[in-house]
Amino acid sequence: MYARRMVFAAARCFGIKNATGQSAAARWRRALVTGGLALQAALLSACATRFDNEPQNQPITAEFIAQSAQARGIVGANTIGLSLSGGGLRAAAFSFGVLQALSAAGDPAVDLFGEVTFMSSVSGGSLTAAYMALHGQEGMQHFRARVLDADLERDLRLSLFSPANLVRLLAGGVNDRSNMAATLDADVFNGATFADLYRRNKPDVWINATDLYNRTPFPFIPPVFQALCSDLSRLRVSEAVAASMAVPLAFAPVVLKTFPGDCLKPLPANMDAMLADDGSVTAGILASSARAIRNYRDPQRMRYVKLADGGLTDNQGLASILIARAVSDTSYGPMREDDIVRLRRMLFLIVDAGRPPAGDWALQRDGPSGVDVGVAAADAAIDSATRLSAAAFRTMTTEWRNNMIRHRCGLTEAEVRRHLPAGQPWRCDDVTFFVGTVSAETLGPERAARLRDMPTRLSLPRADVDAAIDAGRDAARANPALRAYLADRAARP
Repeated sequence: MYARRMVFAAARCFGIKNATGQSAAARWRRALVTGGLALQAALLSACATRFDNEPQNQPITAEFIAQSAQARGIVGANTIGLSLSGGGLRAAAFSFGVLQALSAAGDPAVDLFGEVTFMSSVSGGSLTAAYMALHGQEGMQHFRARVLDADLERDLRLSLFSPANLVRLLAGGVNDRSNMAATLDADVFNGATFADLYRRNKPDVWINATDLYNRTPFPFIPPVFQALCSDLSRLRVSEAVAASMAVPLAFAPVVLKTFPGDCLKPLPANMDAMLADDGSVTAGILASSARAIRNYRDPQRMRYVKLADGGLTDNQGLASILIARAVSDTSYGPMREDDIVRLRRMLFLIVDAGRPPAGDWALQRDGPSGVDVGVAAADAAIDSATRLSAAAFRTMTTEWRNNMIRHRCGLTEAEVRRHLPAGQPWRCDDVTFFVGTVSAETLGPERAARLRDMPTRLSLPRADVDAAIDAGRDAARANPALRAYLADRAARP
């Protein structure tokens, strides 16, 4: 029964329908009654089914540790951070619209794209974040053709009536690297590795997946791979994006290997502090992350990390930022001292292309169906975690700014001038944060419903892509936080 419900949920996630519009879940109810013999035959051949899930990460190297420690200096006086939510191609298109708005900022004379310094991404948002990080502003010219208008589902196994697909689903996932990651690698990212991404220097990107065993966010960043004793620079970007988008059952988990025997550095000294419950809003996230990091070094507990869709633990990609902030060994981290001396204003936009509650079963006494109950329960858990992360993030930014100002005001003139050119104006308390959420819900009920009705898929009609891009662009331009950032920028150049 559980497996059957998960089949329905996976079908609903893909939004698969037949020519008459009948849902895949309804078709499965009929197929499960009439297809017993085919299923039995398929199960007998299950031993022949193999996933392409060979770990692609490599053991750590001294060169990777040295490169990770090098100063990057990408924070400027005006800095923009983005978190790009999940939601399939709908989210990728909506996020692209937000970047279009920043490229012109509603005024052709103002281009803010160069101020985008950091992006954290989940699922569909990772397509946009990774592509733009690899190509920079030039990517704006071909992202739509290469990603949004491409059919990223063309090589996927979508039929839930194939006995072989049902066996794959019951074994862990219908699709694997041979179709999803391979398509991304060949057609979208052209074999690029994280070393290629870091060579562009800016923006920095954190692609987020979910560690299924530890039930924690898993960001593809150097500190996490140092915990795995693995070299992130040699991993292909497509692997991270595929992991970030790996909806359970529709996709088999992306697998990484731990290399505890190849470690070149001990675990961070603050592991015990992370495990302590200090009553903060991030205490639970930190403790679970610390336990996960310790598990990565314990070959008796973990030898492989199984990764799935990042939205399972936080659909806005904020949890990993909270963790990075909390485990920093300075009061202003994860920024560096030269970063916070240069910084005057920072805009952080939470780009939310998620789908609010839908369906008509709340209008009637009967229902929801078993499928709807399962989907709604999963959505409730995801949305709850996301809301907690967003609330904690807003609280954290206030504390972060105050700590920055406290540190800045304690610096000597000589320390300030070590980071600022001679003669450049300086006021130690001149740091302003702007935080806002960009959502289609602010555009009115009709346009919000238009985005809400789009399925969470990897292929959409051109009209839907147009609508999602336009919604992202218009919602960003109307965002109060962006408007306040622009006004402050104009008033105090």
